[in-house]
Amino acid sequence: MTLSGGTLTSGTSSGSSRGVRSSGSEGDVQLQALMDLKRKRRKESNRESAKRSRLRKQQHLDDMTSQVKQLETEKKQLITTLNMTTQSYAAVEAQNSVLRAQMIELDSRLCALREIIIYRSNAGQQLSSATAATQYPSSMMTATASTGYYDVFSANAWSSGMQLMQQPIDLLY
Repeated sequence: MTLSGGTLTSGTSSGSSRGVRSSGSEGDVQLQALMDLKRKRRKESNRESAKRSRLRKQQHLDDMTSQVKQLETEKKQLITTLNMTTQSYAAVEAQNSVLRAQMIELDSRLCALREIIIYRSNAGQQLSSATAATQYPSSMMTATASTGYYDVFSANAWSSGMQLMQQPIDLLY
């Protein structure tokens, strides 16, 4: 303990009034004024800290509000883009469906035309053979009775009624 200015203090300076003894009422007033000043400074510091904290909180809230607005705008744009894409997809899908139906129709027409060609080809061969046999019996391909072979020099493919094979070209890929 030391004595300074009429005040007896202990070796610790914790700021508490324990261990502080005053030699008079003047020392009590000074001590009370010092404590009041410290309390006032602490309160002011706390007020400033709370004010800064409120400002930071308000800034954070403003930032979050701004971000929410930006994200809502982006969401609306994405929904619009998605709707347009969905409509485009539906239109393309419908067009694809129409094209597939047309392809099936054209394929069936092609098959029918091939059948007609084959039928006409077969009917034409049968008709020309029958016609040649009835109109030109001597020019038919004949085998001689004695040799049993076809006389190549006396008949050709055109005059003998021999038809070339006429088959439609297969256009399937």
